[in-house]
Parts: sequence; C-alpha cells; structure tokens
Amino acid sequence: MDGTTLGTVLAAVAGLVGSGVVWIGKRGENGVSRFNSVTDQIQEDNATLREQLSKRDELIGVLQDRRSTDIETITKLRIKVIQLGGDPDQ
Repeated sequence: MDGTTLGTVLAAVAGLVGSGVVWIGKRGENGVSRFNSVTDQIQEDNATLREQLSKRDELIGVLQDRRSTDIETITKLRIKVIQLGGDPDQ
C-alpha cells in the first residue's frame, strides 16, 4: 500500500469516526436539552403548587376563624336557652 492510498483510507476512517462522535454528541446535547426542559417544567409546576398551597392555607385560617365565631355564638345561645328555662339539647 502506498502513502496516498493509506492517507485516503485513514481520512475515510477519520471521517467515519468524526461522524460518529458528532452523532453521539448531538444525542447528548438533545438529552441535556430535554432534561433542562423537564426541569424547567417541574419548577413551574412547583411554583404553581406553592401558590395554591398558600391560598389554601389562607382559606383554612379564615374557616378556623369562622368556626371559632360559630362555636362562641352557639355557646351564647345555649346559655340563653338555659337562662330562659329550656333544655338546649332538645
């Protein structure tokens, strides 16, 4: 084999290897892009869920206040019924 043929064969092999490296690199790049996209989506969902959780906690606070007020009102009414001579359990 002379030098020209050997050079041509080596160039062809290098081209094939280079193509393989580019293909593998592009697959890795696509994988990283997909991973970043999924991570971004998870962070957006997490922010939305945190907001919903905050609103839920505020609503729970309001409902607890209402419950306390209702219990106080019921207790006052039971006392009034007893004072008027009735049975509050009927």
